[in-house]
Amino acid sequence: MEERFILAAERIRELKEELRNERKDKLTQEQGEGKKYLPYFEALTVFLNNALDTYEKIQNPDYFLRDLNELRKDQNLLFGELKPENYQDSFANPTFSVSRFGLSMGRYLAFLYWEEMQILPYIYERKTEEILIRLELFLEVYGEFYVNQFLPDEEAVRESLYWYVSDYSEDSTVARVREQFLPEEDFAVKIIEQEDLCKPNFLFRYGEYISENEIRTAEFLSSLPEETVNLMADTFTEGFRKGFVAAGKDLSIKGTVNIRYMIGFERVIKKAIANFEAMGLKPVIYRAAGDIFRKRGVVKVGYASGGVNRQAEYDHREDLSLFLDGHLVTRKLECAKAAYEEYKKEIRAFAGPACMETFGEAEFIPEDYEANPSFDEAGRKRYVEYQAKAGDLINSYIHMEERSFTIIAFPTPEISADFEQIFEETIRINTLDYETYQRIQGILIDTLNRADEVHVRGRDGNETELTVKLCKLNNPETEAKFENCVADVNIPVGEVFTSPVLEGSEGVLHVKKVYINGLKYENLRLEIKDGITRGGTTSNLPKNAVEENIMFHHEFLPIGEFAIGTNTTAYAVAQKYNLFEKLPILIAEKTGPHFAFGDTCYSNEEEVHYVNPDGKEMVAKENTYSLKRHTNPEEAYFHCHTDITIPYEEIGIIEAILPEGERIPLLKDGRFVLPGTEELNAPLEEI
Repeated sequence: MEERFILAAERIRELKEELRNERKDKLTQEQGEGKKYLPYFEALTVFLNNALDTYEKIQNPDYFLRDLNELRKDQNLLFGELKPENYQDSFANPTFSVSRFGLSMGRYLAFLYWEEMQILPYIYERKTEEILIRLELFLEVYGEFYVNQFLPDEEAVRESLYWYVSDYSEDSTVARVREQFLPEEDFAVKIIEQEDLCKPNFLFRYGEYISENEIRTAEFLSSLPEETVNLMADTFTEGFRKGFVAAGKDLSIKGTVNIRYMIGFERVIKKAIANFEAMGLKPVIYRAAGDIFRKRGVVKVGYASGGVNRQAEYDHREDLSLFLDGHLVTRKLECAKAAYEEYKKEIRAFAGPACMETFGEAEFIPEDYEANPSFDEAGRKRYVEYQAKAGDLINSYIHMEERSFTIIAFPTPEISADFEQIFEETIRINTLDYETYQRIQGILIDTLNRADEVHVRGRDGNETELTVKLCKLNNPETEAKFENCVADVNIPVGEVFTSPVLEGSEGVLHVKKVYINGLKYENLRLEIKDGITRGGTTSNLPKNAVEENIMFHHEFLPIGEFAIGTNTTAYAVAQKYNLFEKLPILIAEKTGPHFAFGDTCYSNEEEVHYVNPDGKEMVAKENTYSLKRHTNPEEAYFHCHTDITIPYEEIGIIEAILPEGERIPLLKDGRFVLPGTEELNAPLEEI
């Protein structure tokens, strides 16, 4: 491996000079049409040489102690061409490459450029094999061009790329599984525990693009008193522990926890690690994937920075469409199964993810270009089937009924000039007194337990008109239709939720503005028939934004959850600072009724007993799809769960409809009206 690495690096060093000097001149004169590819290889060779230079420079222990401006300058050599002001002329941009080389070749070469750029995190982690396979891929493709007078057979180029994706699926899958479940994969943990977190220089050790947002976040957190940092971390880790207690799961049999966060929050994460270790859990912290083997669209799972250019990430979200065929699906699933089997003991010890999310980043409205790789109808179907089988496979090893999770969110400096005040308010929201909400939500649930249906209607331009069917209780004295959700796994406090009966649930769901998976949707409209939506429309995004980011390429999705959010304090803060378009779904879902499409909240955990604080067991955990897990398991789950919230101000009425036809209003004109719940209106009246 080391010998191959040295040879590949030496060849790329030589190639840089060749392309700059005599060979470039000769080819320019003699190759005619083929010379159009020379700027591509020259640019990519320059990038790879800069990456190799960095590989050597960071071995110096004083490298990261330099002035921030020097670190930024070096970073710009690596990431500069992806910055929005430069990206339009980058060969990593599919539109630019396609304009130079044609549709197919342009897409292949843009993919290659992007995949080569994914070498950067491995440079900093010093993962020689990950670096090597990308260096050798580049040299192989360059060789195809060189030996064919820079007019290679297009299919030969595709073959080189295809077999790279196929051949290294096994090694990459094993590497990812190790990152996900083995605490000895501790690259990020060492940064958190060993570096001086009061100096932002440490941020550049990750190999991610570090913007002013990450630097300001780290500097702000370093200024907070110890008790504030402890409160944030304690709320986070206690939510995880309470999730096991509430579900009657045994935490003592677990040994690891996956911590996910945005770079800049290390001071809080360091305290969280200590808290988890006191519970007997070692941290497994892995990077959000960017390469062809590990990424899933634009969704980032793991630690990450805000990135250098979200449009670039969006352009490459479906690079796998260039290669995914039946053989590759089989290959990837076989590799995953082998890796899970090898590490099944470590997977069984996994307690679940603890996620610290952020919100307030600069708005991103993606542009969809024809040059971007994308799945055709057959490929989309194949991809959905692959994701379903991959999800079922990992769930067969994790044992969802034994694990839990927690999610919490905090703002970043990009949110507004009021960042510090908003941060303080967010801490308050995340630490509200759960007993008050538990009591009031119990009153809501008592009424909902009597209902057959819930009717939701919008107002003031919100066109929602929707009926939600509820399950029947066999024993109303001991059973409940809604879960009383307080601040455990899902922080902050504030919702009651159920799995609706699909048959008879129908109407229109409409939201004026909502953020979903990082994208802002305006006038999002979904039609529902018998609990099913087959997609919808939005007025501001490309047509496929609903298909890709809400439907996840499924032809249809059921309503997996109906909930009523009760956190009026969060709503009032959002109103005060004009945050509605920036709230994460984690908080937004508590500020009105919300509907989730895909799996229920209890997917793969239907047999686990959940008991509300009043002692009644939550029984509405199934629908007609999840029930298929007993007979047709491949049709039971959709492996997604996308929440869409209607804010209070857009609610005309939410009413419980009893079997005899009586209608009991729960909310009217954006206010709680059910007797015993009125105190929730106090924050709203202060707006």
